[in-house]
Amino acid sequence: MTPSATPAYRRLSVEERRSQLLTAALSLFAHRAPEDVSLDDVAEAAGVSRPLVYRYFPGGKQQLYEAALRSAAEELRLCFDEPRDGPLLPRLSHALDRYLTFVDEHDTGFSALLQGGSVVETSRTTAIVDGVRRAAAEHIYSHLGVPLPGARLRMTVRTWITAVEAASLIWLDEDKQPPVEELRDWLVEQFVAVLTVTAGRDPQTAAVVGALAEEG
Repeated sequence: MTPSATPAYRRLSVEERRSQLLTAALSLFAHRAPEDVSLDDVAEAAGVSRPLVYRYFPGGKQQLYEAALRSAAEELRLCFDEPRDGPLLPRLSHALDRYLTFVDEHDTGFSALLQGGSVVETSRTTAIVDGVRRAAAEHIYSHLGVPLPGARLRMTVRTWITAVEAASLIWLDEDKQPPVEELRDWLVEQFVAVLTVTAGRDPQTAAVVGALAEEG
């Protein structure tokens, strides 16, 4: 009787194993509040033992959550990293498409991330979230062609980013209605609207609005 073939086993590298555990953790945090996810849950999702999770994250759940959060934050940062080619508003629409896709796929985790109140929330996790907001703002200044935005333009952009976050949370609460394409277009229109209001008080923002008008 011929012995059955045994599948070849390949030992994962440190980075591959760490990535596997982070992917498993993110999939759980995406649909459950952080406090409802245990290390046993992560181990089961990754198909490994609990001690192995501890080997890579000796700080336990807190360290794993922060690492998963940084991974998600990096994905969100990249949402606004659109090539600086073509008219501004289509670029902004493409960035929002990626952002809202992330919100849609990580709905519960996104809500827990932005609303706070988690038992694993710390000053470090708050700083990670704030870093995403700052990175988004910097990308938008670059899209606007303004390397040194003044206080009024900075306030306008940061206020709009806050509005995008709030609208995303409300959209999740409203069972993802209106349709995502309508939400995206509305957020783009809001961006133009807040710029237009600020333009009446700020020459720098007025120049930005004028450039948008020339794009048609």
